[in-house]
Amino acid sequence: MDNKERIMECAEELFYSKGYDATGIQEIVDKAGITKPTLYYYFGSKLGLLQTLLQTKFEQLLPVMRQEAGRQEDIKTKLYHLAGVCCHFFTEERKFYMLMMALFYSARENEAYLTVKPYLTEFYRVVVEVFEKASDQLGNMHGRQKQFALNFIGVLNQYMMVSEEQEPQGREAQKEQVISLVNQFLHGIFS
Repeated sequence: MDNKERIMECAEELFYSKGYDATGIQEIVDKAGITKPTLYYYFGSKLGLLQTLLQTKFEQLLPVMRQEAGRQEDIKTKLYHLAGVCCHFFTEERKFYMLMMALFYSARENEAYLTVKPYLTEFYRVVVEVFEKASDQLGNMHGRQKQFALNFIGVLNQYMMVSEEQEPQGREAQKEQVISLVNQFLHGIFS
């Protein structure tokens, strides 16, 4: 692992465990075993480090989400796949996902919130697009695509937060729970 990757890994751990605002540059460099000039060389600042961390992780998630959202499938199958992508990402990048959620719920003037906002806005847009493309299957939504997207993301995030606190599950058990979650969500729309 090179210095840049080690710095990002240590920063992610500290931002996750202590919070972005409560983590100092000195803590990051001490944990990474490097000097401040090395951190500044790669990232310019703590904010630059956060920006790079967010960009790197979202470059793993968003293209896969867009691919799933663009598939020519019925809404139920598309939501299964989209939820599966998010749950898999959460399983693989749990600390990052929890950090992302914490940053999103910080004060709106906070630089961390302003940094994560464009990524979460794109995440939201992808889900809205799924519901917009499914209007022929869902009937006249009366402009509720954004509401459906918010509800779906909220249900999915809540599921991941609660399931994370339970005993580890196998891939098949998680898949079954995601299918159940999507079925319950769609039941609310169709009823």
